[in-house]
Amino acid sequence: FTLLTRSYPNERIYFNDCFLLFISELFEINHIRTIYHMFIAVLLIFCLSTLAVDYIDQGRLVLEFDLLFFAFGKLGTVTWAWVVMFAYTLFVPYYTLVFWGSLYHSFPSKLGLSLGTGLVLSAVQTYVLGQFPIYVVVHYQLPPASRFIVILEQIRFLMKSYSFMRETAPVVMKNTPKEGTVLPRFPTLSSYLYFLFCPTLIYRESYPRNSHIRWKYVGITLGMILGCLFYGYFILVRLCVPVFRPETNQPFSKRTLVLAVFHSILPGIMLLLLCFFAFLHCWLNLFGELLCFADRMFYKDWWNSTSFANYYRTWNVVVHDWLYYYGYRDFLWLSKRKFRTAAMLSVFIVSAVVHEYAFTMGFGFFYPVMFCLFAVFGVVFNFTMNDKRQSPVFNVIMWACLFVGQGVQVCLYCQEWYAQIHCPRTGVGTSPTFVLQVLESSIGYTWMILLFESSFSFFMIPDQLQPLCRLADRTDIIIFKSDKKECRKSCFLSGFIKL
Repeated sequence: FTLLTRSYPNERIYFNDCFLLFISELFEINHIRTIYHMFIAVLLIFCLSTLAVDYIDQGRLVLEFDLLFFAFGKLGTVTWAWVVMFAYTLFVPYYTLVFWGSLYHSFPSKLGLSLGTGLVLSAVQTYVLGQFPIYVVVHYQLPPASRFIVILEQIRFLMKSYSFMRETAPVVMKNTPKEGTVLPRFPTLSSYLYFLFCPTLIYRESYPRNSHIRWKYVGITLGMILGCLFYGYFILVRLCVPVFRPETNQPFSKRTLVLAVFHSILPGIMLLLLCFFAFLHCWLNLFGELLCFADRMFYKDWWNSTSFANYYRTWNVVVHDWLYYYGYRDFLWLSKRKFRTAAMLSVFIVSAVVHEYAFTMGFGFFYPVMFCLFAVFGVVFNFTMNDKRQSPVFNVIMWACLFVGQGVQVCLYCQEWYAQIHCPRTGVGTSPTFVLQVLESSIGYTWMILLFESSFSFFMIPDQLQPLCRLADRTDIIIFKSDKKECRKSCFLSGFIKL
């Protein structure tokens, strides 16, 4: 890249053209193309196995996509919620910037104007892009895929509007109006509209553009996206649902957990690769092609990483750039470049919280598996397996960790999904039932922590333990028949109650 900067004045465009050529021709290599063909063959095997199982069990030869239709249900609600969020993101931040910028250079108190405008915009932003999507998801009880669409669009609009304000406000502050002009120069609404759809999170008034749209490429990419959607459906139906959907209420044990984790490694890594290919390659390239957007560096060769530090930088370049510019670099500026480790750690924590928020709202329950893997193990691996690790052995270690991590995520989230269905909670503020099962299994006898109701904890009434007892099939569990007052008193005095 340094050589490119010396030889070419417009090195960024040249470098991105080279990378676009690389990712476009990557699948033309015979070895890579063979791997692509292997995945297509596995998809065909999934279709044939589903037809065979349905024919043997139910005597039919028709593929039914009930799970797919359920996951993407209530798309009408998703559409109007997206329109509301998009209209707000397009007009409110833009005209707020125009209002603030037109008064900034002539207003007597520039700090007061900036603080007042910022507070009002933050309050409106919190309501429309903060509370409104959550209300839609919870009030209308959207299914999982529809939930993820609303929540991920909420996060994307927040990141886009923040980048727009951060990149344009300093320019307005520095460029005072020339003599004879009243207002400073503002970015056009069309450039902001283009930014809301183009596959980048960093606002610029102009981007490198291609000369034309390759409609054949658009059609092929759209077909691959649909293929990935059905691929994910077959992975869940053939590899996850039969394993985790309990036909009978069987006792939960450590053996069951370990076997379920190893059963989940294959579907977990397949889902990881599928999400990468469907979103970071197909989806972003589709919008890039439709908008003639030439900067296609959405990811790098993360699969060759020998360190988790390099993996995090190359897995998703679009999000990494946003976190680097507005998280890591801002933290260094505030600390006067004294706390680089703390800056890196803060970026990890913010990213882990956002990922966990998306999973919580998407699945409909709080179960911080993603947060623990990201904020705990991810941080440890990032600082231990750093860029100094260049041996191919560390690439093997990285892939092994990805396999195990994806297996743990798929296993625990699937277990909790069915625990939420078969162990309904009858009350307010209960802990996840699968967590209680893990606690019960890990210590050998049932110690249940009863937390009294407060702003920092939740209270569990005895009726909520009965579905858990039925699922665990325990005959030696005795339920305390006490009221809330006695439970609070016992919890406060002893801390634990043995059931």
